[in-house]
Amino acid sequence: MEAGMVTPAPALVRFSGIQKTYDGEHLVVKNLDLDIRKGEFITLLGPSGSGKTTTLMMLAGFEVPTHGEIYLSERPIKNVPPHRRDIGMVFQNYALFPHLTIAENIAFPLSVRKSSKAETQERVSAALRMIKMETFAHRRPGQLSGGQQQRVALARALVFNPQLVLMDEPLGALDKRLREQMQLEIKQLHETMGITIVYVTHDQSEALTMSDRIAVFNDGIVQQIDRPDALYEHPVNSFVAHFIGENNVLAGTVETVERDYCRVALAGGSTVAARAVNVSGAGASTSLSVRPERVAIIPNGNSSEGPNRLPAKVQNTIYLGDHALAVLDVAGNAEFMVKLQPGAHHGLRPGESVFITFRPEDCLALDPV
Repeated sequence: MEAGMVTPAPALVRFSGIQKTYDGEHLVVKNLDLDIRKGEFITLLGPSGSGKTTTLMMLAGFEVPTHGEIYLSERPIKNVPPHRRDIGMVFQNYALFPHLTIAENIAFPLSVRKSSKAETQERVSAALRMIKMETFAHRRPGQLSGGQQQRVALARALVFNPQLVLMDEPLGALDKRLREQMQLEIKQLHETMGITIVYVTHDQSEALTMSDRIAVFNDGIVQQIDRPDALYEHPVNSFVAHFIGENNVLAGTVETVERDYCRVALAGGSTVAARAVNVSGAGASTSLSVRPERVAIIPNGNSSEGPNRLPAKVQNTIYLGDHALAVLDVAGNAEFMVKLQPGAHHGLRPGESVFITFRPEDCLALDPV
């Protein structure tokens, strides 16, 4: 190993050749091979029906794989019942017992494990301090807000010091401000305690904010797994590019390919240079991916050439506080977005002809949509 290289943490969880079907025909999860490192925060991200929640439920023990094996600390657990897996679980609907107090709810996993009364009291007190709810010990869940209930659910999942915590859309029922606050609190707990968290969401901004790595699911397959910044900057296909962050798509045909770049013909006769990420060669159809913040608008009549200079027509402008969006018609895409500084949209009028420009390295030639 080269000097200065960091050895990756060992795999705590390993999915090996996992398949899951409910009807014997349609595979919800297809040949999943995935390692989850000890101490990492990994998010399973994807649209509804992509297989991410089924994967989490198989790890929890609430679903059984049709084929393959799941390993936890190198031990096969496919036939191990959920309560023997040493895994904490946090659900979107909190799943608190309404007839028990907050302290009794948090103590429940300890009672199942037959912990002593003294140990239970000590751990519950520590868990209440961790979520800053010491004064709520004797209240019932119905007396708490949604955010407070979610904190209790989190404390209950952590109170028995599990080696792994699973979270299934845990913030989906909260409003935007509370959701963002809880994102920071969960991330801080993860960093403080050093636990391994597997998190499921369909919210890509949540995944980008919280994760060490993200596994992007679609149609039962992990399309790409990587750090949040790598997924955003280097998507391997059109699905990942479109699902992670804001993205513009331009359909075209590859004219030439030379080393890492290609030239692409677009509707209307324009051509652009792009990074050849996922193209099959000259003559093939492709989808170009360009992020809104990587595009500049040049007023019509400006002599500045610029790379990848394309004619465009202003459709609309949208003011969003910390930035503005210009909606343009570009090469057959009537919803092409350009991100602008606040106030920069004032000079643009619907129907106005302009030019846009973007660097070849900011334009990715991917598989056709």
